[in-house]
Amino acid sequence: MASEKPILYSYFRSSCSWRVRIALALKGISYDLVPVNLLKDGGQQFSAEFKAVNPMQQVPALKIDGITLSQSLAIIHYLEDTHPNPRLLPQDPKKRAQVRMIADHIVSGIQPLQNLNVLKQIGEKKTEWAQNCIASGFQALEQILQHTAGQYCVGDEVSMADLCLVPQVSNAERFKVDMGLYPTITRINKALLELEAFRVSHPSRQPDTPAELRA
Repeated sequence: MASEKPILYSYFRSSCSWRVRIALALKGISYDLVPVNLLKDGGQQFSAEFKAVNPMQQVPALKIDGITLSQSLAIIHYLEDTHPNPRLLPQDPKKRAQVRMIADHIVSGIQPLQNLNVLKQIGEKKTEWAQNCIASGFQALEQILQHTAGQYCVGDEVSMADLCLVPQVSNAERFKVDMGLYPTITRINKALLELEAFRVSHPSRQPDTPAELRA
């Protein structure tokens, strides 16, 4: 059973799903994708069928090696442990801590404040709310990256931090955040989007991407 192809439950535009798609692409792991439309039918993530896969009713979820995992960083850590090449966490403890810090900064400090569930509660001021949450997070992140960045977030190797950065910049652009204020973030994002793993995993190139948003 454990040798079956992994199954990723994903939504094309979900930044958390995109992180995992990048990791799978970088590590050369082929998988089957099951789209979960977060808007259709009141949100397919709320179906009884999907709740059995992930009780938190969020994407992504990954069925792999006989287990089901949710939470993007938990999934990426598992992929890192089981498929160590190319590595997404540096060997140097200080750099490794910086990677985790930047990843946490995005996945705990920015993305949850502007995700779909929160924006539904905010109502008509949701764009302004999302812009403010992302801007305050990016101000801090820009400052941090000025100390840690080489070509990418931490030095010159792609890391878990980069897998979190690119989807968050995409969210920022969708909410029309002025990216001119964040030159380091912008430069790193541009460099990462040149890489094949970031391109094949892009929201505009998913099986469930609507025709009008396809690349």
